[in-house]
Amino acid sequence: MQANKLPIPANEMERVIELSDYDIDYGAMQEQFKDLTTLAAKIAGTDISLINLIDSYTSWTIARHGLPVEQLPRDETVCQYTISGDENFEVADLTEDDRFKDKSYVSGAPNLKYYFGVPLRTANGNNLGALCLMDAETKQLSPEKIEMLKIISGEIVNRLQVYKTLQELKQNANEALESKKRVAHDIRGPVGGIIGLARVISEQGNENNMEEVLEFINLIYKSGNSILELADEILSVDLAKSAKALGANEYNQLMLKDKLEKLYAPQALNKGIHLTITTDSGTEAVPFSKNKLLQIIGNIISNAIKFTPSGGGVSVSFGLQIGTNQNVLLFTVADNGVGMSPAKISAVLSGEGESTHGTSGEQGYGFGLSLVKHLIDSLKGTLDITSTQGSGSIFSVKIPQSKVS
Repeated sequence: MQANKLPIPANEMERVIELSDYDIDYGAMQEQFKDLTTLAAKIAGTDISLINLIDSYTSWTIARHGLPVEQLPRDETVCQYTISGDENFEVADLTEDDRFKDKSYVSGAPNLKYYFGVPLRTANGNNLGALCLMDAETKQLSPEKIEMLKIISGEIVNRLQVYKTLQELKQNANEALESKKRVAHDIRGPVGGIIGLARVISEQGNENNMEEVLEFINLIYKSGNSILELADEILSVDLAKSAKALGANEYNQLMLKDKLEKLYAPQALNKGIHLTITTDSGTEAVPFSKNKLLQIIGNIISNAIKFTPSGGGVSVSFGLQIGTNQNVLLFTVADNGVGMSPAKISAVLSGEGESTHGTSGEQGYGFGLSLVKHLIDSLKGTLDITSTQGSGSIFSVKIPQSKVS
């Protein structure tokens, strides 16, 4: 059967960029929103209520009531239609709609029939996802109930904005801490030089009976030592804190590997693809900023899965290059899929998007890799792509990191 053309919002690139700015860990939001999904289901009288955030490839269910789903390919969802319009999207009978009647959740368990979706629209006019209500029986929602569901959708967006604000405050606090460390380091150099010079002059001065000069230099020596001790104290406190646990805005390779396996292994398993993620044992416990990493790596992994045939493999490897002034996070995503032409690689590296189909007929939205390039550029990182058509692709990324120690 001819596949239906996928709905794509006119502002899709702006939409996925704004969603990425929230920098959400899609697998860790249930507790913050479960009360709203329960309330929405009670108002609508449906068995199922979900909050879905939709990126370039995937619909992520960040909170759920009545259905234990965590993610679904974007092109398999009804919510992709909700985010493409300005109003609520309702399907009275999914079994009678050619767009949805063959979906697994309609033709099989839980045999859904009714859908009502409210877009999660930000102040910028971008629909980040949808509050969706579903049931095995058709429903009729009164205007009053629809208004209450709109209020809930507004509260969801408000909570997401609060989450984003808190993340930004934490990031600013981390940057302030890094500034304090740099100041402490900057103090050590010149003060250490003064102390060394004072010691030399003091030792030489004894031979010349320069009592007044020696007294003055001794004061400098004592004062310099006090400043140096203060710098050491600041550094030791910060290092002790960083050694105890990762900060709120930090990952290490082991934690990032665990997050990625939980989020993307289901996608790989669903398509029959072997996903492997490896870390560098020498640096796997060293912390680095988690800013935008899930969005960057996740989109590359989703793209690799999309263009790798069943039975193939996608491998992700991490490393951390330790430097004097900054560290550099390195990672590669390699697949043995269909590969990319030089023209396609050039388009991606120039930030252009173009919709293409995956190896199992998955329809594309064309902005996943463009978003990746945009995010990497915003972090002053680099993206390299090597590929041979028919043999697979390798994405290599470098992202500079402020030194924690």
